[in-house]
Amino acid sequence: MVIRPVRPDDAAAIWAIIEPVIRAGETLTLDRGMSEAAALAYWFDTDKEAFVAEEGGVILGTYYLRANQTGGGAHVANAGYVTGAAATGRGVARAMGLHSIAHAKARGFRAMQFNFVVSANVRAVGLWQSLGFEVVGRLPGAFDHPVDGFVDALVMFRTL
Repeated sequence: MVIRPVRPDDAAAIWAIIEPVIRAGETLTLDRGMSEAAALAYWFDTDKEAFVAEEGGVILGTYYLRANQTGGGAHVANAGYVTGAAATGRGVARAMGLHSIAHAKARGFRAMQFNFVVSANVRAVGLWQSLGFEVVGRLPGAFDHPVDGFVDALVMFRTL
């Protein structure tokens, strides 16, 4: 598996991966009715550096990295990840997580923070904890999950 920066011609493959996740509304805080153009504009926005995980010419997942805040908080990175359904359980999210940690360090970030990890997304919570992230905050009932109702959102953090 290779993790590389996105290219403009990756847009259709990225949309194919992120659309079902956006529509399901179970893990991302994006509008479930978001258009393809709006979703890709968000993912490719100039405040982000986006990457894809690719194997044999097939894009399996994507993530972006950005500063969590500006000014005095710009030394803390933030990231968002989506693995394609067909690649779930194959280590793609772990590989992207490890890549993002290394890339954030290389860019000079001192820490990484995930602002809103849906507590019902137990696979993601477990993955991030296995990569050294700690739950440093809990937002009670902050996410309206389409199946589980109002669930907590977690703030997760690790130093680099």
